[in-house]
Amino acid sequence: MVSERSAVQPGAEVLVASNRGPVSYALGEGGELSAKRGGGGLVSGLSTIGADAVWVCSALGDGDREAARRTGGLLDVADTGGQRVRMLDIPADVHAAAYNGVANSVLWFVHHMLYQTPLEPVFDADFRGQWAAYEAYNAAFASALADSASPGAAVLVQDYHLALVPAMLRQVRPDVRIAHFSHTPWAPPEYFAMLPDDVQRQLVLGILGADRANFLTGRWARAFTACCERALGPDCTAHWPRHEAPSVVAVPPDRKAHRTRIGVHGLGADAEFLRERSRRPDVEERMAALRGQIGGTDRKTIVRVDRTELSKNIVRGLLAFRRLLADRPEWRERVVHLAFAYPSRQDLAVYRDYTAQVGALAEEINAEYGTAGWQPVVLHVKDDFARSLAAYRLADVALVNPIRDGMNLVAKEVPVVSDAGCALVLSREAGAWEELGADALTVNPYDVGQTAEALHAALSMPAEERAARTARLAAAATALPPARWFLDQLQALGE
Repeated sequence: MVSERSAVQPGAEVLVASNRGPVSYALGEGGELSAKRGGGGLVSGLSTIGADAVWVCSALGDGDREAARRTGGLLDVADTGGQRVRMLDIPADVHAAAYNGVANSVLWFVHHMLYQTPLEPVFDADFRGQWAAYEAYNAAFASALADSASPGAAVLVQDYHLALVPAMLRQVRPDVRIAHFSHTPWAPPEYFAMLPDDVQRQLVLGILGADRANFLTGRWARAFTACCERALGPDCTAHWPRHEAPSVVAVPPDRKAHRTRIGVHGLGADAEFLRERSRRPDVEERMAALRGQIGGTDRKTIVRVDRTELSKNIVRGLLAFRRLLADRPEWRERVVHLAFAYPSRQDLAVYRDYTAQVGALAEEINAEYGTAGWQPVVLHVKDDFARSLAAYRLADVALVNPIRDGMNLVAKEVPVVSDAGCALVLSREAGAWEELGADALTVNPYDVGQTAEALHAALSMPAEERAARTARLAAAATALPPARWFLDQLQALGE
């Protein structure tokens, strides 16, 4: 049950809700807690709002839960960089079922179209138990937001983890203004229809409880409205007028018709931060180390920086590099593939298997083509932001070939910090392609041969053309930096 707003804490005018908050805690052996602040678009965006904003998030581990218990959930501002943060101590089993069982193993797979459909998904009694946990998890957020919001407050709900929150919140706090932002792609209606019919309806009606449903690209926004029409039938009408903002009018059961405006806000790179951070001494040290691994001052570099997320398509990228070496022997000993594949979601078996496959393929390529003075693939698996920035600066070619991606900030970050200009090989299935495709070398992410030829073209590109393309890519990539991206959404919600 969602509670009345508490009189103990003053209500906030602006609230952000997300699974992960701006700070995490580690619990020491002696019971001491140490806080670590995160970064990203939401963190920098919220810092522009002021002290009255509140961030509502979930405790993710033992340290977070202990911090939430000791503080009653209202974290010490000394740990959060001055931000007001309310961390929810949702039971660990409920969070695990909602987060791993539904959000990451079902919704992520649906929106990124990752299922091997002859075998999966299977929506059985186990799934229904996990779905109940997902509902409870969303209800906990809705309750906390209702409790923390001042009258008429603006509430910005983030991502597929919290798709049910807008409708739940609107039922008890119709006075607040609600926006939901989808950071992932949105599945086409035929793929979304794999979900049980009632789950489809709950998901779209959950988001349609918001005043605004926001997406990274127009493509994902149109897919969402198509899913609304298919899942809700005559209870839903989508409008895409030529000179006005698109919207969806839905009539939920036993409720009045509600209009949800559709927004598109393409998150950009933070140029000022990236350029300053990439010139610090630790990055220079990493550059020197990478140059030693590359060997030879005349060798070119192909760089990729990704998590070992299934949708990032790292294995096909390595296959394309192997195909390049096989078909274009002139590049042997003249190019090195710096592949940074940082392990992701290793609590899920399919991700552990994928991470192992990436490592095994890199070893195969090195065994097949490597020489005493040349290692074709330099693979790093330990996350190191300074090393990633060093690789950005060194890159002659950036390979970004996801099979499906909401945006992909790596494609935007590399041109911003590149020292000598970088050719971008970009999948047409990345959301960033809508903004960057004109100056990138576009590939079908499933076509290994085409990707190998694009790598050859990128490596062969004249320096002048590469520099000119990089300048245009950087301009497009920074058009909507994180703080502006956040404020634009807030302004649109106010309108």
